[in-house]
Amino acid sequence: MSAESIAPALSLPVDEARERLRVLIRDLAVVRGQVTLSSGAEADHYVDLRRITLHHEAAPLVGRVMLDLLQREGLVPGIAAVGGLTLGADPVAASILHASAADPASEALDAFVVRKANKAHGLQRRIEGPEVSGRRVVAVEDTSTTGGSVLTACEALAEAGARIDAVAVIVHRADASKQAVEAAGHRYVSAFDISELEI
Repeated sequence: MSAESIAPALSLPVDEARERLRVLIRDLAVVRGQVTLSSGAEADHYVDLRRITLHHEAAPLVGRVMLDLLQREGLVPGIAAVGGLTLGADPVAASILHASAADPASEALDAFVVRKANKAHGLQRRIEGPEVSGRRVVAVEDTSTTGGSVLTACEALAEAGARIDAVAVIVHRADASKQAVEAAGHRYVSAFDISELEI
């Protein structure tokens, strides 16, 4: 796809953008075969969403679809920033940041990165980017099986004084993740359910 054909993707009606993203996820990100997930669970397929969030056509669509999700769920306007645990959340947050900046009807959103541990040099920050203390945020992730990564991000955000309005994922993979997030007191929203990928 040429650079000229990417820009129209951002101006597609959101339903068309969502369908195009769904097809790209289905065709590019679903890897079939026995795999061990980060949770340690075994599965007969893997949804590798980095093949989407770092893809030239799909990444802008991720931002568009996720921003629309946050708007439909009443989180935008209202929140100030999005981000999550590095590495899976980083391109998701960046895509949303760019989509919000490009949408004249949206409040611009900042992005942040939550490190897995405090940096040992410099400012020794765990959360990189604009300050989150006292701000309303959404913790994002590409997909989640147990909720472990996004809940680690939520713990760091709470320690930093952020108000976590929700957790948002591109693909809802497992009820265990949603249950863990909700048990921790956070709202859980997703753009797609795993069933929509025709696995």
